[in-house]
Amino acid sequence: MRIVSWNVNGIRAVEKRGFAEWVRQESPDILCIQETKADPAQLSEDLLNLKAGNGAVYHDYWASAKRRGYSGTAIYSKTRPRSVTPLGLAAFDDEGRVLQADYGDFVLICAYFPNSQDAGARLGYKLDFCAAMLELCDRLVAAGRNVVLCGDYNIAHTSIDLARPRENESNAGYLPEERAWMDSFTAAGYADTFREQHPGETGHYSWWSYRMEARKRNVGWRIDYHCVNRSFMDRVKKSVIRNDVQGSDHCPIEILLSTKKGKSRK
Repeated sequence: MRIVSWNVNGIRAVEKRGFAEWVRQESPDILCIQETKADPAQLSEDLLNLKAGNGAVYHDYWASAKRRGYSGTAIYSKTRPRSVTPLGLAAFDDEGRVLQADYGDFVLICAYFPNSQDAGARLGYKLDFCAAMLELCDRLVAAGRNVVLCGDYNIAHTSIDLARPRENESNAGYLPEERAWMDSFTAAGYADTFREQHPGETGHYSWWSYRMEARKRNVGWRIDYHCVNRSFMDRVKKSVIRNDVQGSDHCPIEILLSTKKGKSRK
């Protein structure tokens, strides 16, 4: 099973850059989208009836922000999940930040973590969201479920996860409080799938500023993740960053899951 996650920075904008054709060619089993910046009522028939490589139409699920043109998440899935729900906390659901999809074997969480903004203007909100994510994952794992938490975390965890760590120590996405939360999250039993398979490797990024030809020069940040409860890590056969894919200031990331069922963490 291929699970792709992508912050598209506006699904209507990326549609103009060949998004539907890219999906048909790639044909992932599940596609998680962040920063849709749209309500389904604003979308074209192509986006509402997105087709996989075999011509089948994806099941689609949306969490939109109350504020038009802002935030938002979506899931396209070849298989209909048992259920799809928001987080259940108005402070975050009002911005369309989370969709939970129950696939039986695991629960997939598509999340768009807040940006802490300049001078940490939304750092409190961001850390509250992070705490809610850990609480949700812990609750699911305690119930014997496997968890895949994917999306734009808006956090570069360590110095090798961005090209200019020293210059960004006081900037949003690399604040000490954000990195400390990632430390606590992984210490709580959750694996960063890409880093598990590429330990110590530098130069791997998933977001680049539009300024100063940052992407061309690969001056970027790795802020998009697939994380899983550690006992589910043996099911992750591949975790990659698709930096060849254009269309947004982020690129897609993907994991390949084995169909063999492992044990849930009790």
